[in-house]
Amino acid sequence: MPVHDWTCVRPGTFHDFHTSWITHLKESLNDGLLPQGYYAMSEQPAEDTIPDVLTLQAVDALDDQTPESDPKAEGLIAVAEAPPKVALTTCAETEITASKRRTLMIRHATADRVVALVEILSRANKNKRMVLDRFLDKAVSALRQGYHLLVIDLHPPGPHDPDGIHGALWAQIDDASYAAPANRPLTLAAYSASLLPTAYVEPIAVGSVLPLMPLFLDPHWYINVPLEQTYLKAWRGVPQRWRRVIEGTAGR
Repeated sequence: MPVHDWTCVRPGTFHDFHTSWITHLKESLNDGLLPQGYYAMSEQPAEDTIPDVLTLQAVDALDDQTPESDPKAEGLIAVAEAPPKVALTTCAETEITASKRRTLMIRHATADRVVALVEILSRANKNKRMVLDRFLDKAVSALRQGYHLLVIDLHPPGPHDPDGIHGALWAQIDDASYAAPANRPLTLAAYSASLLPTAYVEPIAVGSVLPLMPLFLDPHWYINVPLEQTYLKAWRGVPQRWRRVIEGTAGR
């Protein structure tokens, strides 16, 4: 199903869809995509941040289940053997320094190890400079602490992120610049956390079919997240009244 134009409805309509999509992403991750010992939870408080989806590794699995222990049997994909299929792959040339942004500690109440975060942006994340800065603080802090990140932004660049959300985030990490293509202004971006983070960016547009995107569990291993499949499941829950508006059929 092609990506819809969410700018034509009120933010609350997208928020309702956003909440459903988070649930279906979590269900897919926990229904066999994540290896044994890993699990995903939605909207879990982790210190002073609440990721949309938080991927964790159980404490009692740390010694037995790691990406190095028979990764193929666990369904993980090796970057060296099958690099993620995206339009742009770029590696930071400098380490993320503590002075770049405010550090938000990300931990979970269970003490299970935080591995990765998934964030689906809404218009509210970008419509004010202070709010966008808060998101960038969270994203940079996650990468600095070694947590991998998948960012999904189905909203076009605005005055506070004129180069797209990846452009805004990457400017906090590296000197290399990025501008969202005019014909593909929406952004999917996966980040592998390491001393020199790597970004895997796929710009898309309204009408695009969502591709598989990597979610890293280790700098060298990842799983593919079925964005299209989960988006479709969430779309089925959108009320017909708003489907007609979004699909441009209102009043026909």
